[in-house]
Amino acid sequence: MIEASTLWEHVEKRAADTPDGQMLVDETGRTMTFAQFRDAAERAAAGLAGLGVGPTSRSEGPLGPGDRVSWQLPTWIESVVLVAALSRLGVTQNPVLPLYRQKELGFVIRQTGAKLLIVPSEWRGVDFKAMADGIVEGTSTKVVTCDRAPISRSEGRSGPGLPEGDPATLPPPPASGDPLAGERVRWLFYTSGTTADPKGAQHTDNTILAAAKAMCERLAVTADDRSDLVFPFTHIGGICWLYAGLLTGCTNVLVEAFDPPRTTEVASREGITLLGKGTFFHQAYLAAQREAGDKPLFPDLRACPGGGAPKPPQLHYDVKSELGGVGIVSGYGLTECPILSMAAVDDPDQKLADTEGRATSGVDIKLRTVDGAAAGPGEEGELRVKAPQLFKGYLDSSLDAAAFDEEGYFRTGDLGVLDEGGYVVITGRLKDVIIRKGENISAKELEDLLYQHPKVADVAVIGLPDPASGERACAVVQPADTADALTFEEMIEFLEAKGIMRQKLPEQLEIDEIPRNPAGKVLKHELREKYAR
Repeated sequence: MIEASTLWEHVEKRAADTPDGQMLVDETGRTMTFAQFRDAAERAAAGLAGLGVGPTSRSEGPLGPGDRVSWQLPTWIESVVLVAALSRLGVTQNPVLPLYRQKELGFVIRQTGAKLLIVPSEWRGVDFKAMADGIVEGTSTKVVTCDRAPISRSEGRSGPGLPEGDPATLPPPPASGDPLAGERVRWLFYTSGTTADPKGAQHTDNTILAAAKAMCERLAVTADDRSDLVFPFTHIGGICWLYAGLLTGCTNVLVEAFDPPRTTEVASREGITLLGKGTFFHQAYLAAQREAGDKPLFPDLRACPGGGAPKPPQLHYDVKSELGGVGIVSGYGLTECPILSMAAVDDPDQKLADTEGRATSGVDIKLRTVDGAAAGPGEEGELRVKAPQLFKGYLDSSLDAAAFDEEGYFRTGDLGVLDEGGYVVITGRLKDVIIRKGENISAKELEDLLYQHPKVADVAVIGLPDPASGERACAVVQPADTADALTFEEMIEFLEAKGIMRQKLPEQLEIDEIPRNPAGKVLKHELREKYAR
């Protein structure tokens, strides 16, 4: 892996080392080498500089100067180029998930005070330009549109790509003469939010680099690898995979939005070696392979990286036996601190199936029980962490007091245990512990068991208010066959046969589609709102 202090330095060094290496491929067949990427980014940087975007027009305090630029684009080559262009200018960028609408996007723009908001003119039936214009009305934020280049000359396009200019007009890169360049806040990632406003996590190039390096080491990524980027590039994981390409010379294959039939076709066509990136995607690829029969869809597959959402242990074994490779290699982290732990491609099956791997380099994990006491060996507790990939606090600093404990450890809100080998086992979320008549019930334990039932395609267990017991456990099951859905009696019989105590059995079963965001995370708040009654 190459060594550099900023993202832009990585762009330059990778272009110098492997200029003709294929960096990007998209679903339409467009490609870009590392040298072409560098050159395109410099042209875009010059174009943005012509709009007044630069590193010295505002002060961000001790963590670094620079304008803030928010951008909300699908997973396009233009989006990846934009990231490098903004890094070349030394500004702070704020990637925004394409699912954000007026309420969330408006909150982000007001809080960041972004100088520019870059959006597609229209995408998937949404008029982003009109939405953005309405949001910035009365502010100093300027809206700039960017659309994907046409697939062919005859296709045309609805608007311009990125602004471009002459790279010769650019000032020196921000790292020149700045030993702290990698430590300055250059990223604002907003958590997706549920019932409250999203929270802006401040990251540096170094914090994201630490996560990307850890991921590459555990997956043993090389220049021969080809990775499918199937979740939104604006997610912090998307930027980690950009770094993975720059660090190792691997190729990222982009799809603008995950569509199982189309995306499977693209992944198969492109010879993907690192497939999926999360439970939802692994499930979709597995279903496609089962439909295809004996013909392997992914003959070059090495591993299926996981993260973003819990995986049922059985899924690892199914993926390994039916898709190929070593199976699922999971990582654990949050927007505030990605890739805190990760399995390795040479870990045994039991560890790959049941854990999220071991802490990555420099990560310090401590466990605290619900009452704040230190958890003993094998005892469940909240994971609290210090790490090189840990964010630099929230943009709204009033949120920091609740986020960090008295020793400066970040409170993840996730429950887990460390096994005898130091592997992390996530057992649930603090807010996902269902407390019924004083008894703690793990939603994840029930989900892992129910996923093994042949009638279950996907499952989420939620706690619902109950006047008699405080909370009741409700299992929401997406059936494998809608004509033969799981019944309540079958669910109870199955769980009892697994040896689970009766006090943990769900009192309610709902048959429904499991809602997930584009990164594959289950939207449990939607299910709670729907079934609370």
